[in-house]
Amino acid sequence: MKVYLGADHRGFKLKEELKAWFLENEIAGEDLGTFEYDSNDDYPLIAEKVAKCVSSDSEKNLESRGIVICGSGVGVDIVANKFKSIRCGLAVNSEQVRQAREDDNINMLAIPSDFTSREDARKIVKIFLETTFSKKERKIRRLDEIEKIEDGI
Repeated sequence: MKVYLGADHRGFKLKEELKAWFLENEIAGEDLGTFEYDSNDDYPLIAEKVAKCVSSDSEKNLESRGIVICGSGVGVDIVANKFKSIRCGLAVNSEQVRQAREDDNINMLAIPSDFTSREDARKIVKIFLETTFSKKERKIRRLDEIEKIEDGI
């Protein structure tokens, strides 16, 4: 599984810390930006890059995940959820992320850098990457309903 990372200036430091942690733990990650601290960058452009990659992989039946980071996490979450096949969840804590993976099969995670420590981010990301979708009938039915909404049916 490939993991795409992206962050604006407020999430830049946390993204860089997660990248180093990925290397230490042999997690296949690809950094899609921002590549240097720039207080004038715009989170929609970064979240768009990550969401496009995960969406494209999903359409090809390839498993990938995306992690987007900004100050509140909300901006990148909103942008990511504009793309087909993206189910992005705002990371509140590790137990909430576990439930979002099991119940909603989220494939992207929005992390609020202003409210998440490096240690908590690592725990949250570990759970995001290791937790599997429950595949319960009612959960699948609900995801099918979301897909119909995306398709305008």
